Amino acid sequence: MRTIGVVTVGRSDYGLYRPILKRIMDEPAMELRLIVAGMHLSPEFGLTVREIEAEGMPIAERIDMLVAADTPGAIAKSMGLGTLGFAQAFARRRPDILLLLGDRFEMHAAAVAAVPFTIPLAHIHGGEITEGATDNAWRQSITMLGHLHFVSTDEARRRLEQMGEEPWRVIVSGAPGLDNLKTMRLLERPELAARIGLSWDPPPLVVTSHPVTLEYERAEWQIGELLAALDTVGHPVVFTAPNADTNGRVIRRAIEAFVARHAATRLVEHLGTQVYFSLMAHAGAMAGNSSSGLIEAPSFELPTVNIGTRQEGRLRAANVIDVGYRREEIRAAIRQALDPSFRRRLRGMVNPYGDGRATERIVRRLKEVPLDQRLISKRFVDLALLTPQVPVGSPA
Repeated sequence: MRTIGVVTVGRSDYGLYRPILKRIMDEPAMELRLIVAGMHLSPEFGLTVREIEAEGMPIAERIDMLVAADTPGAIAKSMGLGTLGFAQAFARRRPDILLLLGDRFEMHAAAVAAVPFTIPLAHIHGGEITEGATDNAWRQSITMLGHLHFVSTDEARRRLEQMGEEPWRVIVSGAPGLDNLKTMRLLERPELAARIGLSWDPPPLVVTSHPVTLEYERAEWQIGELLAALDTVGHPVVFTAPNADTNGRVIRRAIEAFVARHAATRLVEHLGTQVYFSLMAHAGAMAGNSSSGLIEAPSFELPTVNIGTRQEGRLRAANVIDVGYRREEIRAAIRQALDPSFRRRLRGMVNPYGDGRATERIVRRLKEVPLDQRLISKRFVDLALLTPQVPVGSPA
């Protein structure tokens, strides 16, 4: 039986993993070894490990790694604690393959710890770009440490090959989070409104503002501008909580103060995938800097106001309106997103991040790839070997 270790560190990845976890558990030749870490184990971030337990997912290891602060030093210390915790877990039992998703610093700690154990690393969502965040560095570093790459787009595949990855290691699977849309029952509007405790007339804005970690010193001003723009929109607002990144608490405190002053707003620690997707299905628009506005929202034809540089460089569909940080820009973009004519133009749009069949492609490859020296011993493929050469002086 092939043991697949899967690392989940928070709500941002668990909902995307869910179809994959269920498929692995259904495979007779595969054993799921779920390693829960990071925000899942923190009461401050909703103690979302309880959701995993409630779903009956078998938890093999719990890695408590977050320190109670969000300074740069605290993030670095959390990474060190995580590396130590994951190393101890791998020493107790080494999985045959370790599956990681995304670009969080907690995921990077798991990847670093796995290298001395020569555990093959399979990585989901590599090759994407987020120029405003340190996540960009963690993602690209995991690529260099990884052995299999499940990317969401052909553009991401080309980037990994440009980074020297052997083409056979890179599989265009699509984004696994979209697979949920094929099987998940979405809540009707009255049920959703009751669940959140908010009027649905007019439809609310969904707002997620995470720290822009390469600009963390400006977090207070950035969230202040966003909240000033929302103050005059005239729609209910559902905020989702920021991640455990540098200065995340600055953003949280500002949102909490805003919600305390505005009755038609809610700050929700953790919605769960079903409620979150249902909210996207019925919302008026999204705003903030979450990747879900670019990756999942197109499947709902949901207008998204993408603020600032956090997602700069990531592939966009027609639903995305890019703006800077100033309140006037944000206010104008939200009005554009809420305009019925803009929504009508999105009808029939195709999500560039996949067709909802990522799980079968990922699990099939995890099941069939030979666990041999060819997988572990990586070769760097020079880009010149992948592209036809034009002689010097010849027309391109």
